[in-house]
Amino acid sequence: MPRFTTSGLSLAYDDQGEGPPVLLVHGFASSGKVNWHDTGWVETLTGAGYRAITMDNRGHGQSDKPHDPDQYYPALMAEDAVALLDHLDIPRAAVLGYSMGARIAAFMAFFHPERVACAVFGGMGMNLINGLTDGNDIIAGLRAPALADLTHPTARQFRIFADHTGSDREALAACMETSRQPMARADVRRIGVPVLVAVGEADEMAGRPEPLAELLPQGEALLIPKRDHMRATGDKVFKAATLEFLGRTFSNVPAS
Repeated sequence: MPRFTTSGLSLAYDDQGEGPPVLLVHGFASSGKVNWHDTGWVETLTGAGYRAITMDNRGHGQSDKPHDPDQYYPALMAEDAVALLDHLDIPRAAVLGYSMGARIAAFMAFFHPERVACAVFGGMGMNLINGLTDGNDIIAGLRAPALADLTHPTARQFRIFADHTGSDREALAACMETSRQPMARADVRRIGVPVLVAVGEADEMAGRPEPLAELLPQGEALLIPKRDHMRATGDKVFKAATLEFLGRTFSNVPAS
């Protein structure tokens, strides 16, 4: 994978297709490949005439993995995303984030609205504001000596996922400490770009999409039928709604 440098870290990315650029920001313990390539998102977007750009967030995939929690606040990770756009000479892009990636997209849209044409917050509803209640259990699960020691269902789920992807569990634990920083309700109200808030109907981690969409000046809500947090990622309803949303809100952005 090609790489770029930001804040002293070397981060990996991938760039596919031609057309208006869509930056895809993956979720916690995932990677650009797992979140976006393996689920068919890159193929879907490039097939629809978009340029699909994925990145491995700091602490994940093929990117550098600091063990310092101070390196993982969402505002810092949003700066990584902007730095990638700078590296690729892209002035403005649509941003599609999932779970932690949606939180990063929100901070990006708040601090750099001129760089974000529109955004999709997948797997992130009102917990953008309320925070993640299972975070400390996930941290304990990542640092536990063995999976057999864990009983908390969410902790087990993420430990299994981290082991499956060969992740640096200490880097992920550090990331979980600070990347779940909530966004202030008043700041959410100041995100002026069009936003689609898409959450699985059975998602118990994200919070409801409707109240978050109501706070956003140009927010829309989507409930993805019969999907939980993990299984909503590559859902066909989610993809179709995102393409329709991009077609309405992103059609006037030139290819980069």
